Amino acid sequence: MRPFSPDVARARPARRPRWTSLAVAALLLAGCTSTPGPDPDDAGAQAAADALAAGLAAKDLTPVAFEGATGAEAEARLDPLVAGMGPLAPVVTAGPVSTDGDTARSTLTYRWTFPGVPAPWTYEAPAQLVREAGTWKTRWAPTLLEPSLNGSQRLSQRRLYPERGEVLGEDGDPLVTQRSVIRIGLDKTAVSGAAATRSARQLAALLDIDAGDYVDEVADAGPQAFVEALTVRAEADDRPDDGDVRAITGALALEDRQMLAPTRTFARSLLGTVGEATKEDVDAAGGAVVTGDQVGRSGLQKRYDEQLRGVPGVQVVRAPLATGASPSPSPSADPSPSASPSPAADLFRVAPTAGEPLELTLNQTLQQLAEDVLADTGPASALVAVRPSTGAVLAAANGPGAGDQALATTGQFPPGSTFKVASSLALLRAGLTPTSPVRCPATLEVDGFRFKNYSDYPGGSLGRIDLRTALAQSCNTAFIGERDELGRGDLADAAASLGLGTDYDVGFPSFFGAVPEESSETGRGAAMIGQAKDQASPLAMAAVVASVQAGKTVVPHLLDGTVAEPTAAPLTEDEADQLRAMMRRVVTQGSAGGVLGDLDGPAVLAKTGTAEYGDDEPRKTHAWMIAAQGDLAVAVFVADGASGSRTAGPLLADFLRGTR
Repeated sequence: MRPFSPDVARARPARRPRWTSLAVAALLLAGCTSTPGPDPDDAGAQAAADALAAGLAAKDLTPVAFEGATGAEAEARLDPLVAGMGPLAPVVTAGPVSTDGDTARSTLTYRWTFPGVPAPWTYEAPAQLVREAGTWKTRWAPTLLEPSLNGSQRLSQRRLYPERGEVLGEDGDPLVTQRSVIRIGLDKTAVSGAAATRSARQLAALLDIDAGDYVDEVADAGPQAFVEALTVRAEADDRPDDGDVRAITGALALEDRQMLAPTRTFARSLLGTVGEATKEDVDAAGGAVVTGDQVGRSGLQKRYDEQLRGVPGVQVVRAPLATGASPSPSPSADPSPSASPSPAADLFRVAPTAGEPLELTLNQTLQQLAEDVLADTGPASALVAVRPSTGAVLAAANGPGAGDQALATTGQFPPGSTFKVASSLALLRAGLTPTSPVRCPATLEVDGFRFKNYSDYPGGSLGRIDLRTALAQSCNTAFIGERDELGRGDLADAAASLGLGTDYDVGFPSFFGAVPEESSETGRGAAMIGQAKDQASPLAMAAVVASVQAGKTVVPHLLDGTVAEPTAAPLTEDEADQLRAMMRRVVTQGSAGGVLGDLDGPAVLAKTGTAEYGDDEPRKTHAWMIAAQGDLAVAVFVADGASGSRTAGPLLADFLRGTR
């Protein structure tokens, strides 16, 4: 027998059972494997829920799989439920799904936004999915759209329009405010087909509007529409008789209120108009405006539209579903057809915010007076009145010949001899005095161009006269002859001290004139008398006479709180005194005496002006006159006028008399 050896025994270990090795290997393998992925059933259900959310957001369910129905059938059930929301579409997201065998649930989150309305409508709705033949599908129910819908209801929204802000005048007087109007049109619920066409033609004839266009509007309108033909002020003298309107089948005259100025023409070109938003308005508003909104179309109404129009609101209601519309592709998904429709109920509401008023300095009485003064003037005309002590624009009227142009504040015309006020200031600053002698020949030749005085210039004021007489009688040749007394920029600087020729941002369309430097001798001479390239608006020339009267540079302002600071060298007290005395002589001894000399009240100072323009011979002329009396400065302009004293002067006199 071989003896026992412990070393040999240790070298030959005992064999392990096979099953033990396999178990260890399995454990090692398990330790090297990642955590199991998501359940394939959850992933498929989530994809189905996401597809549903996308279809609801697009308001197109045709790509979505439904239990017992096609996507197209479900789409047909969705359409009547969302038709009342118009073109709006929600943002819809599906939350994580929860599966239980062959069913799954998710929560849909909705966010509806409304143009211009600051608050969105957000809510959650339940979604149920089922698995058919291995495919996850949505179970239709109206609650997919909104959780309170029961099968007899739909969503409907309407825009809540804010009240437009008023335009206020001096002392808060309402210039543009709610006023009574009559809306005349056809009620399509009372007339249709050929009868509607006949009524449209009859109403167009009564109202003197284009029959073809109105017939087309009536034909295109829906069966429930009121098709407006014309809106007139309730107190209008030419308003059609209500009996004549009602005699036309389907025609109505409805009382309403609109934001309107005192009259159709009142400061129209300045204030502007309001009308329905066009596609261009909608695009420009960046989502704040929709077609049908009332927006400013021109003037201040357009420039300050965002302030005036306010912020719209919205109301979303749960409304009864139209008879015969069933939102269910299968009887089991909705209440029975005998379910009674529920009354409308608010689901979401944001109240509109009224527009903010626009505060102006216009005085309603003076503005109307200015328009009345210009009413019978055929050529384009304008009148501006400014309060010298404050610079407030009290009136900015355009005559009927101006059309819709805002000539009063934006016109660009040669100012003619009214500019001699600025030339006088420049000469005073150059060392002359009102009594300095100047020469006033009948004609004066400069570089081959012959300047002359106006045709009825008084012969007794020719020859050697003083500066104050040259201004009073408006001697062209005297001012042209003194051009060499001025250095480069002196004329423009003097004009700027009177509020002319400097660009200011005053918050409304305005032109304060231009006094460019002239390089030729002829141009320098013409610039002395408001010709050459000198340009001014009636607003700018009102600033000139207001500055003289106030003894400081006056920059007219129209909007309360928007006052521009003058940038030019200020008038000195001595300069203002001299200019006032010289302009007073225009009335007492000069060219304005015949029209302004007999006015009651404080002393009047003035300057006449006649400006040539165009290339025709004889040259055409614009007529100007500027004047100040008390705390009122006025400029009147008439295109194609005979002269300042004969054409503009009587209008200015009538205005000043009307203020007494």
